Amino acid sequence: MAAAGEVQQKEGMIAQLKGFERAFWMVNIMEMFERLAYYGVRVVIPIYIAQADEIGGLHFSQIDKGWIFFSWAMVQSLVPVFSGGFADRYGYKKTIAFSIVIKIIGYLMMATMTDYWGFLIGCCVLAAGTAIFKPGVQGTLVRTLNNKNSSVGWGTFYMLVNIGGFLGPPLAHFLYGWSWPVVFYGCAVIVSLNFLMLLTYKEVSAGGDQTGNTWTIAKTTFKNICQPRLALFILIMSGFWLMFMQLFDMLPNFIVDWVDSSMIVERFSLPDGMTMTTDRGRQITQEWLINANAGFIVIAVVFVSWLVAKMRRVTSIFIGILISSVGLIAAGFTMSGYFCLLGILIFSLGEMLASPKMNEYLGVIAPEGEKALYMGYANIPLAIGWAYGSWKGGEVYGTYGEKATLALNYLAEKLSITEGIVRTNAFAKLQEHMGINAADATKLLWDTYHPFEIWYQFAAYGFAAAIGIFFYSRWVKKYEKGI
Repeated sequence: MAAAGEVQQKEGMIAQLKGFERAFWMVNIMEMFERLAYYGVRVVIPIYIAQADEIGGLHFSQIDKGWIFFSWAMVQSLVPVFSGGFADRYGYKKTIAFSIVIKIIGYLMMATMTDYWGFLIGCCVLAAGTAIFKPGVQGTLVRTLNNKNSSVGWGTFYMLVNIGGFLGPPLAHFLYGWSWPVVFYGCAVIVSLNFLMLLTYKEVSAGGDQTGNTWTIAKTTFKNICQPRLALFILIMSGFWLMFMQLFDMLPNFIVDWVDSSMIVERFSLPDGMTMTTDRGRQITQEWLINANAGFIVIAVVFVSWLVAKMRRVTSIFIGILISSVGLIAAGFTMSGYFCLLGILIFSLGEMLASPKMNEYLGVIAPEGEKALYMGYANIPLAIGWAYGSWKGGEVYGTYGEKATLALNYLAEKLSITEGIVRTNAFAKLQEHMGINAADATKLLWDTYHPFEIWYQFAAYGFAAAIGIFFYSRWVKKYEKGI
């Protein structure tokens, strides 16, 4: 009997997948292309911007990187608050088409601008295009789902997003084998493919009042944000996103500086496309280690979403935030590549429980005609958390986590050597003066300065968000009957 029941449940999940309409699949594929291009840049850009010894990199400081990501976060996350309302008013397909043009311009600027302000503006143009793109896609998605299939629908969306995210790192690895500008040019070409996808389905109606002007859209936007239920949810989820984004903003540099994955490379005979030669031996590239996040999500998120379909959405979010916070600590607790990989996988499980459910939750509580607007609201906690986390992460990592900076500190504090030493050659000078190899010098700095402690404060924001969502779930229970 149990086996028969299990088969029936699995057939139910497949039946839901087969029941989604054409527009659902088209916007999912568009999001996959957009994420392929986006993560083709996003997973490698921390190295391009700030890694001290990166050949062809910009060699900005970690604080500069933090301010670039801060600006990127503010634009990409706050613009949807308004562009969502315009997508509801003027149509999803028009706003998507406009956003693609903006994104292409952003990638081209990032390919050609190498000074700080020029590159910063290019990042913000890309961010603006992404901000306009998301509400149109997600508004279409919400309009094609209902309360019974929304969990599997959002899980499917998240899976296809992460297929793009999973393919982005090998794409980036291939493209920057040519040069760094080619990475940005290639991503501009990929995102332009979405013009073809726009021709494959009819417009999906927003379902509400389509007669408002700019003033009425802005008025509705601010009126909704002032609702206590929505405002509190946004505030709590900001802590989650602050913690969450460090996997993509800070961990890439941390892996390059500290994590030793040479044993994994040797044991599994990994191909050259996944590895790189360093002064500490052959290592897995940081983008492939972090890619375990997207790979695990692609494999498991639809099934996980199906399993928790009957669980209260806020309960799933609570469990997910807790698990992700533990995973973030585990990823940076040691220099072991195995532990880093395990931490990323734990983090990813929590992400599957929390992130899709946040969007799903906002989608089901959104009134008719305001679906894209509420999808825009989903970006406010990302704006707060990512922006503050970018600024804070740049400061914290640049002071307490970056190997080059810690090498400078050691030379000055322990050896009283400061003359002729700069950030880009500090680690090499440390090896020279100490007469040790790169692996031993890395271990010396790790034991002296404990850079792993930088993760504790960011995980603390995650734990605080989990506590907040726990009490929030008890408060809003009276509103959530039937959703």
